[in-house]
Amino acid sequence: MKTCDLHSHSYYSDGSLSPKELVALAKRQGLSALALTDHNTAKGLAEFMEAGRQADFETIAGCEFSTEFEGREYHILGLFMPESSWAEIEDYVLLQHMAKRNSNKKLIEKLNDAGFHISYEEVAAITDADEFNRAHVARVLLKKNYVKSVQHAFETLLDQENGYYTPPKRLGSVGTIHFIRQYGGAAVWAHPFHRTDEATVERVLPVFAEQGLDAIETVYTTFTAHETERAKELAAQYGLLESGGSDFHGAAKPNISLGSGYGELVVPYAFCEKLKES
Repeated sequence: MKTCDLHSHSYYSDGSLSPKELVALAKRQGLSALALTDHNTAKGLAEFMEAGRQADFETIAGCEFSTEFEGREYHILGLFMPESSWAEIEDYVLLQHMAKRNSNKKLIEKLNDAGFHISYEEVAAITDADEFNRAHVARVLLKKNYVKSVQHAFETLLDQENGYYTPPKRLGSVGTIHFIRQYGGAAVWAHPFHRTDEATVERVLPVFAEQGLDAIETVYTTFTAHETERAKELAAQYGLLESGGSDFHGAAKPNISLGSGYGELVVPYAFCEKLKES
């Protein structure tokens, strides 16, 4: 069976590989297609699509938008975004980047006040992204032995409940769905059960579907069998297509492999074909 991966990240956001390296890896892994969906940026897409052409491999231009609806964070993927939209994506997320920069500065200041001595500059130096995120902060904290692992950092110092991290104002979920569809892309709710309970998903999904959502990820690295089954049921209930991916980040999430997640992930290429036609 032909397979694909419709959710991956390069070093233009918080991954560790270049777009070209992602294409080479996907081809070695035997995938039939790969989407690059860096967080809130399209800056790696030109390199990614060119690498696909040179390798005779199907590449899908995408972006993972950090959005908000009713005070909660939801990630919306734009897949099959045409080249004409790439500069518009950068304009669309500009205010998001400014808010992220302010959030990052406050996080670093609060950590330093508490005795965790890291600087804005040293965190920014480990990524080519416009703005770093908590994963980059976690890597510096780990390097300085303030935490046991990146996951430990998220569970302790970088958890919002501990008071160091204040989330930035995000893009609107509904507006982002409209933005993606305006350019002919496919709007996909990424990992709907990740940090979101089932009751909330069931309440929010019909709103997103009514506003033009094309698909939800039904196959995702951390989903349980129940979550995958429930996501498939909800997709069918609201007439949505299915998507899926590993959410590969390379060294930033070393246990997750491109195309196969923790080892058992399988995303049928048929998902890609149907989304392409939508």
